[in-house]
Amino acid sequence: MIANNAYKFRIYPNKKQTELINKTIGCSRFVFNFFFGKQKEKDAYWYISQDMVQNGHLPANNWKGKCLNKYNTVKSLPELKKHYRFLKEVDSIALQKSVENLADSYHRYYKKQNKYPRFKSKKNPVQSYTTKQTNGNIAVVDRHIKLPKL
Repeated sequence: MIANNAYKFRIYPNKKQTELINKTIGCSRFVFNFFFGKQKEKDAYWYISQDMVQNGHLPANNWKGKCLNKYNTVKSLPELKKHYRFLKEVDSIALQKSVENLADSYHRYYKKQNKYPRFKSKKNPVQSYTTKQTNGNIAVVDRHIKLPKL
């Protein structure tokens, strides 16, 4: 049996590292809210056509919007980076993980396990992002966290 380990650390970054962490948190929130807004628009079209069916303006609701697909959304991130240059400055794995979190929240909502997802707020006291250790982006060296140098 393979066991996955997770570690939780308290870090004391310098000013440049703090700036990079804050940028990554903000960009992760931006990507989450961007794709959530797009999905919310698609859902709104379905509800509009459903209201028209109930009022008798349409015979049936044949409009089927695409459900949020995690893989297609992750594939569209490079195109989003072309339009929003600031997304290139941060860890791409953190952006992908925020899309996965959105897809998971919709999946749980449709299974009736959770409430409808909400936009991420900058005013929430808990700000975080998730990343993986790849290409030396983050490491533990001599009981200290080594973040990328800017």
